[in-house]
Amino acid sequence: MSYFNYRGKKVFYEEIGSGEPCIFLHGNTASSKMFQFILPLYQDEMKIILIDFLGNGKSDRVSSFPDELWIDQGHQIVELCKHLDCGKANLIGTSGGAYAAINAALEMPELFHKVVADSFDGSTLPEGFGDGIIRERQRAKEDEQARGFYEWCQGEDWETVVDLDTEALVNYEKKKVRIFRAPMETIQVPLLITVSREDEMLANDMAAECRRLHEANPDISYQIFDTGGHPLIAARAEETAKVIKEFLEKQSS
Repeated sequence: MSYFNYRGKKVFYEEIGSGEPCIFLHGNTASSKMFQFILPLYQDEMKIILIDFLGNGKSDRVSSFPDELWIDQGHQIVELCKHLDCGKANLIGTSGGAYAAINAALEMPELFHKVVADSFDGSTLPEGFGDGIIRERQRAKEDEQARGFYEWCQGEDWETVVDLDTEALVNYEKKKVRIFRAPMETIQVPLLITVSREDEMLANDMAAECRRLHEANPDISYQIFDTGGHPLIAARAEETAKVIKEFLEKQSS
């Protein structure tokens, strides 16, 4: 297993195949394991790089997550790219990983070709976000399938990881923590947003949000699916992979 050092802790990563590097970024309470069943849709056409963000999966544990969690995770991506010296990479982030991907590109755009933000809930968090997270996580803990997913991704200490992550997300609203290190409309690399109208975990009006973002920055494009759960990249795996690969392969104008 491969690790790089991040602020005195070990962060796990894995490289698969060859070609242009593409880093897949898991969501909150998950790990890189979540991509296991969809990687065959991508791995013949790119070098896949997986990461378990600090405190998740096979990476070292933390006593608490930082308030600016998604900004910190974006910095972990930047540090991984520097460690690998892999040249420009593409980023595919899903759910919370989408926020991390955007933050990485905002921090050092010269390290990245393109960014995909899958199952992304917009540039602002909806009112009542914290209470919604608490309710959703409590329901998940009582659901056998969700508990199984947590344990599969995190191991025996899954409940501690989930509780720490819940605390960090609640703090976004409670402490008015910033989501991005700069307005996401200022992103300097092409960004594709993929969302589903059926995704019950997205609280914002993403059709309106996507239009607004595209008008603010034409390099931000979007694909809205009528059906598909959360995360879309897994729920509609083949269709989403087709859209994502076409976006990554398209020459920038």
